[in-house]
Amino acid sequence: MSGNTVQSEASGPVRAAQYVRMSTDHQRYSTENQAEIIAAYAARRNFEIVRTYADEGRSGLNIAGRDSLRRLIADVQAGSADYEAVLVYDISRWGRFQDADESAYYEFICRDRGINVHYCAEQFDNDGSLPSSVMKSIKRVMAGEYSRELSSKVFTGQCRLITLGYRQGGPAGYGLRRFLVNEANEPKAPLARGEHKSLQTDRVILVPGPDEEIEAVRRIYRLFVVERRSEREIATLFNSEGKVTDIGKPWSRAVIRQILCNEKYVGNNVYNRVSFKLKKKRVVNTPDMWVRSDGAFEAIVDPALFDAAQVILTERARRLSDDDLLRMLTNLLGSHGTLSGMIIDEVEDMPSSAAYRSRFGSLLRAYQLIGYEPARDYRYVETNRQLRLIHPNVVARTIAGIEAIGGEVVVDETTDLLIVNREVTLAVVIARCQATPVGTLRWRVRLDAGLCPDITVVVRLDPDNITVRDYYLLPWIDVGARGRLGMGEDNGLDLDAYRTDGLDPLYHLLRRHSLEHAQ
Repeated sequence: MSGNTVQSEASGPVRAAQYVRMSTDHQRYSTENQAEIIAAYAARRNFEIVRTYADEGRSGLNIAGRDSLRRLIADVQAGSADYEAVLVYDISRWGRFQDADESAYYEFICRDRGINVHYCAEQFDNDGSLPSSVMKSIKRVMAGEYSRELSSKVFTGQCRLITLGYRQGGPAGYGLRRFLVNEANEPKAPLARGEHKSLQTDRVILVPGPDEEIEAVRRIYRLFVVERRSEREIATLFNSEGKVTDIGKPWSRAVIRQILCNEKYVGNNVYNRVSFKLKKKRVVNTPDMWVRSDGAFEAIVDPALFDAAQVILTERARRLSDDDLLRMLTNLLGSHGTLSGMIIDEVEDMPSSAAYRSRFGSLLRAYQLIGYEPARDYRYVETNRQLRLIHPNVVARTIAGIEAIGGEVVVDETTDLLIVNREVTLAVVIARCQATPVGTLRWRVRLDAGLCPDITVVVRLDPDNITVRDYYLLPWIDVGARGRLGMGEDNGLDLDAYRTDGLDPLYHLLRRHSLEHAQ
């Protein structure tokens, strides 16, 4: 044992923090079991555990989502760590990073600030010696390889279940519902949104949903194929009739398009259209890589009508040559000054961004062919598409809340500003969450200097960029001059004073109050 590991009783115990993590790979790695082994190690080595960082139910593939490990690293970097060592069960609990250097990097951050990391269940001391360094490197690679092998086995099993006609994850979608069956394929019970099976031998299939949803799906196909209505026209029609999607959101061109091109509506079970293995880059796979089982579920759309819709969608893009597509993209760039998947999808007479990805391999490749170099990171194109779907729902809920307190709201169709009681203007901004390389979270907010709304409602999203994290009610008179805001998890009183978990403070601010006349 090294001299800096064993502490003499005279010097007193060394203050230490413990880090525990539990995924779902094995029960023996429960945080309680880890803490027991760590406690025994601390007693032998004269450590006093003064702080615990615990990530429960978190994957070790990367640091994203592991709030406790990110907090540990942040405390160490900020110099606020009140301990001299970090105790971890073993190297795999520190992380199954796919790049072993990432695991070493986080350990180096601690060691560089005088805080040693101890792996309590490993058969070597992490003392910097050649044998321990070699063993540690091997263990790091083995931890990452375990996840790679497990991912391959899980994927093979999922593919087999797909060919047998079982659903593998994800919501059912409008017009369909998930249903639980046992290993003998006998029906058990419907699964509501957010519910999951509890027995490993149970399986999930898709079944027709409510009659009104089924009829709406069939109507979408008739409007598109027979009446030749566009996706946007259908969405506008449904919204004007007060219809909402299965998750209570307004209809959009993208939602209609998804219904028109998804084979599940004719009963086909298709998997592996998109890959996101080991939480790496999202990849859109070619059709030859798809795994499918035709006729796995009960169809709710006539196959002939579905095929006719696919012909229209295909011909819409096929009748344009590559030069035609690039010329349209060039013209769009000239009129907007910038390009994005969101901008492309909002132009009615323009092929969708999916058509450009299909024809040229990616949006970025299409941009390069017209000489456009985007200044933004296009890993977030899919996130922006999701933001476009979230924004109308956020605005609708904000308007409903204001009207519930007796307020009058008018939406300026040109600027999208909300004009409340003909006096106060509101702008609603969705702020996407981005994780830095060390795992801290950041949000970027642009305040529109051309509109100068009285209050900008910033809706910050969680790392999944779907769930709302919190709100900031920013008065223009105080923060408008900044133009752009870079926000973190903690922003100081000058910004966090405007933070709120909900919109009740906004409604209170906008509520009309009667004034009593002085006698």
